[in-house]
Amino acid sequence: MLAGQVSQIEVEIKNANGMHMRPAMQFVDTASRFQCKISVSNNQITVDGKSIMHMAMLAAGVGTKLKITAEGSDAQDALKELHDLVEVRMFDEPGWQPKE
Repeated sequence: MLAGQVSQIEVEIKNANGMHMRPAMQFVDTASRFQCKISVSNNQITVDGKSIMHMAMLAAGVGTKLKITAEGSDAQDALKELHDLVEVRMFDEPGWQPKE
């Protein structure tokens, strides 16, 4: 078991095409940079946030709310980065513009 804190956030998929394979891979790549355990739930299933196959199982379309749980010493940092990826940058999908 990883030592450290357990933190949780909820994010909403806002990009028009939802979390298809490219955004799911971005999520996994971001999550994998952290030591903490990351799980993601769509209120029906909970999956490993560091597995592309698991993330694809969420079938998260636009408007889907996901609960992200991180457990470990870098949990807060991981959740901040994942929140930014999902809700602020919207997976860098077309139409996303960086804040000036």
